[in-house]
Amino acid sequence: MQDSELFHIAENWFQKQNWKPFPFQKETWNAFLDGKHGLLNAPTGSGKTYALWFPIVLNYIKNHPDYKNKHKKWLKAIWITPLRALSQEIKQSAERIIEDLETQMTVGIRTGDTSTKERAKMRTNMPDLLITTPESLQLLLSSKGYAKTFKDCSAIVVDEWHELLGTKRGVQMELGLSRLKTICKELRIWGISATIGNLEQAREVLLGPTSPELENSVLVKANVNKKITVKSIVPKEMETFPWRGHLGLHLLHQVIPIINNSKTTLLFTNTRSQCEIWFQKILEKYPEFAGEMAMHHGSINKETRLWVEQAIRNESLKAVVCTSSLDLGVDFAPVETVVQIGGPKGVARFLQRAGRSGHRPGKESVIYFLPTHAIELVEASAMQKAVLNSAVEDRIPYLNSFDVLIQYLTTLAVSDGFYPDEIYPEIKQTFCYQAISDEQWQWLLNFLVMGSQSLKSYDEYKKVEVEEDGKFKVNSRAVAMRHRFQMGTIVGDATISVRYQKGGYIGSIEEYFISKLSPGDVFTFAGRNLEFIRIKGMVAHVRNSKKRTNKVPSWMGGRLSFSAKMSELLRQELYTAELEFSKQSEEIQALDPMFTKQREESIVPQPHQFLIESFKTHDGYHHMFYPFEGRAIHEGMSSLLAYRISLLAPITCSLAFNDYGFELLSDREIDIQEILDNNLFTSEYMLSDLQKSLNSNEMARRKFRDIAVISGMVFTGYPEKGVKMKHLQSSSELLFDVFRDFEDDNLLYQQAYTETFEHQLEEGRLRLALERIAQQEIVWKQCSQPTPLSFPIITDRLREKLSNEKLTDRIKRMMAKLTKK
Repeated sequence: MQDSELFHIAENWFQKQNWKPFPFQKETWNAFLDGKHGLLNAPTGSGKTYALWFPIVLNYIKNHPDYKNKHKKWLKAIWITPLRALSQEIKQSAERIIEDLETQMTVGIRTGDTSTKERAKMRTNMPDLLITTPESLQLLLSSKGYAKTFKDCSAIVVDEWHELLGTKRGVQMELGLSRLKTICKELRIWGISATIGNLEQAREVLLGPTSPELENSVLVKANVNKKITVKSIVPKEMETFPWRGHLGLHLLHQVIPIINNSKTTLLFTNTRSQCEIWFQKILEKYPEFAGEMAMHHGSINKETRLWVEQAIRNESLKAVVCTSSLDLGVDFAPVETVVQIGGPKGVARFLQRAGRSGHRPGKESVIYFLPTHAIELVEASAMQKAVLNSAVEDRIPYLNSFDVLIQYLTTLAVSDGFYPDEIYPEIKQTFCYQAISDEQWQWLLNFLVMGSQSLKSYDEYKKVEVEEDGKFKVNSRAVAMRHRFQMGTIVGDATISVRYQKGGYIGSIEEYFISKLSPGDVFTFAGRNLEFIRIKGMVAHVRNSKKRTNKVPSWMGGRLSFSAKMSELLRQELYTAELEFSKQSEEIQALDPMFTKQREESIVPQPHQFLIESFKTHDGYHHMFYPFEGRAIHEGMSSLLAYRISLLAPITCSLAFNDYGFELLSDREIDIQEILDNNLFTSEYMLSDLQKSLNSNEMARRKFRDIAVISGMVFTGYPEKGVKMKHLQSSSELLFDVFRDFEDDNLLYQQAYTETFEHQLEEGRLRLALERIAQQEIVWKQCSQPTPLSFPIITDRLREKLSNEKLTDRIKRMMAKLTKK
């Protein structure tokens, strides 16, 4: 069958739906049928799913003209999704095509939510089209005879590639693809990505930087002009001294009309605890929403999540308070409006969320921005410009993640075993391991067989055996079983199931939160007030409670930091505060009372200025610095500066930081002039000073826990019988100390330090920030009291020490005093 005839089939189908294929969809069909690999860059809601399901089905029709009468079952294509929540949508899109075209093909889903019975069925009877996650693909590679399962697969699509890139799940995907390229002779590899700054590099990572696949590939860009409108919810009265979290709930009355005027509204929060609080507060003040409003985040049980997703489709819910669990491409046609609560910390995340509204080609997306404190209005204003200029972040890919490689090699050894000489060239073709040396490879193979040098007398670290013909194989059933249970690269804090005493699963909470509760304590979770009864195994037993409470679980992933792009946009926007009033955005104009107050004591910095403020309160001597570079950078910079100051004079400081700046609080005055004279902001010797200043051993130790889990050195336990986090931490700390003292050339030990500096402290960005400050004019202001810019940092420091009620009272007293002055 000619390609023109195939196109005719596709266009007819589109016509029946009253749609018209976009040029980017046709371009993708063409490239795919031509045998090319590629990356499709398309926004959410533009029809990207049909851009790739169609050519997969058309290719099958092309090679099997008698497809309506004869059907032979085998795995023909794999669709990888990073989120289980998306799999139903993707399945429905595929089923629509294959049923309408009468192909007799089947579609199956295999994720962590798939029942054991379903999985067992798939072992012998694979669907034609399989939708799965990166983790489940690895599990399939760990089953005996996997090569036979995959050998005739002709396509693999990696959806939301921008979400996987720059994470270890992305590395896991690179390794999986490197194997499939060898097994499947006809394989076409395609990625789908929303806009990111480094699209070309994203294609390189997907296909391999030196691979023949990259040479035979295309980058297809969807020029779908999606109109995005950002509307800020500006408070009627502006606070002059802003503080985090407080303003948001005060604007609740301005959100209700937005919800009432829309069929369905998604309210996005940045953290699960914020999600819980907003859900409770709306129902408390507006009980009429009961039954019309729901909550959705990753810790709520699967049934509830699926029910919420279905209810949005049926338009039976008025509003859903959610986290990034609903960020990605779930196809919710009826969502009219999106509200973003608090700064989203990154442009791409904001655009992704905006795309959830008007989720149809050609429809306008409307997103409301609700600041949780005044300075976030600067972020809102910056977002307006970012949307106009499509300014988005790069995603930085990982290099040399040896923990993921050890896990992958163990996976291959668990299934059919592997010969190092066959696998090494495949691995060298991936982006992550392009620079791996023969010595490092040898070290990894030795590690698999003996454990590391310092542990070789312990049998539990010897997992893989080398057979006579040189094949690396896991022969122990116990090792294989443990490995399959622990596969994956997402290492969170140990989670505890929350169940009613009489059964009934509610969701899961991180262990560190539950460990702080005493029997009888009441906390809010999944929209209910629950009384904690006891912990049994890895289950927290609870009962419903009528008591009011302000205890809300917090999750460790809660504190996001600004992306580099966001920091740059924020600085540019802040500098507009000194323009003529008429040339300012509505948001910057609304902040005029705050900026006026700021100028009374200090200045609003300009592009060429770096501001430092000093003042004294009964807490001590405060020294405030404003790089506007994001939390993660300020954590590193404040430690670096405190360490360098301590070399000049013995002084102890406590540190506090937020996305805008950081504070050194000391019991004695710090001579800022001396800091400037001694050039303490230099980027020279930065790395060695950082290592001494931060407890880099402590940070690397925490990082090593994840590495030890991913590489399988530490076992997290069987389902329902997990190992307590403190035991995990202590076993990984023990290993860390052994390597530090006896084997500091251990690749996993070294990786802990590399990841601490490159990923957690973003060493490259910190260096650039210091170089920028070195070229600015430093303005040091001696103030008589805290300024509006310093206020959020001071109150953040208090937040760590005080309960919510005490904090609110204390801040109100501080504000009364400051405004009186």
